[in-house]
Amino acid sequence: MLKEIGLGQDAEYAYRTLLKEPKAEIQVMAEQFGWSVDRVSTALEELSELSLVRPSWESHGSTRLVDPELGLKILIQSQEMELLKLQQSLSASKLAAARLIADYREEEDRLAPGTVKLASGADAVQAWIEKAGHECREEVEVFLPGGAQSAESLREARALDLMLLERSVRVRSVYQDSIRNDRPTSEYAQWLGEQGGQVRTVAHLPLRMIIWDRRVALVPVDPNDPDRGAFLLSGAGPVAALQALFEHVWRLAARFGEDRCRNTDSDSALADQESAVLGLLASGLTDEVIARKLGVSVRTSRRITAELMSRLGARSRFQLGALAAQRGWLAV
Repeated sequence: MLKEIGLGQDAEYAYRTLLKEPKAEIQVMAEQFGWSVDRVSTALEELSELSLVRPSWESHGSTRLVDPELGLKILIQSQEMELLKLQQSLSASKLAAARLIADYREEEDRLAPGTVKLASGADAVQAWIEKAGHECREEVEVFLPGGAQSAESLREARALDLMLLERSVRVRSVYQDSIRNDRPTSEYAQWLGEQGGQVRTVAHLPLRMIIWDRRVALVPVDPNDPDRGAFLLSGAGPVAALQALFEHVWRLAARFGEDRCRNTDSDSALADQESAVLGLLASGLTDEVIARKLGVSVRTSRRITAELMSRLGARSRFQLGALAAQRGWLAV
């Protein structure tokens, strides 16, 4: 039990004996333990080094026991001092390591600035949107999937959009066609256009996204669960790729309120929402997921699918895909 404060097994055994028989002689202890005299002497030397015994003043060559309350207390205090020194040394090492890491990160950021930051939760994402909006100087592009937007998001967006437009920042927003089924969202889109913003719609958007000044972009961690958080991207490559995606969708989108179809041949015309449903069906998505991505009800999603099947004379969804591909409505 005393090994934690520095006593070996033999030294502890001899010490416990001396606590019971303080004047025990080396020869007597050797006989009692069944040890050699040298082994007992070695154990007593260890106790002497720990200041638990002292040379006897009465008998030359013998030892006397130091009061255990004093001897053990001093020994424990010595161990505590060693531990304190070790803790101080570890603290100094941790501080030095932290400085080295900080220097490394500083140099790393100088050579290759961090291009991805993570915001966890809706509040952190909104704080980033507000900060980036205040720093924006030239243009902002937005994808707003999901059809109807919540009253809270429309309220927060109104203040930010108005601030940007008053600073002559170009605002381009792409909603889904299904916002026409939601009065608050369609009224907001109308208001935004009247204030000088540009609003277009498409049947389906791949994800929620905001790009500020073609240098910073915000995308969700999980497109199916925007509340989980978002990535803020500032690397030239990722932002350029997202900018190209926005421009591609923007060219295909129609001005808010316009109806679009793929071509002017009425027999083979395919509305964008129908095209989106076909593409999502081909991806193997369920009616529920398709409805969520288009911002419409499940009933509407199923109705569009049924109308397409009736139009092409398809008896199954698999056959619908095959017939749509034959007409060029679906990439094979």
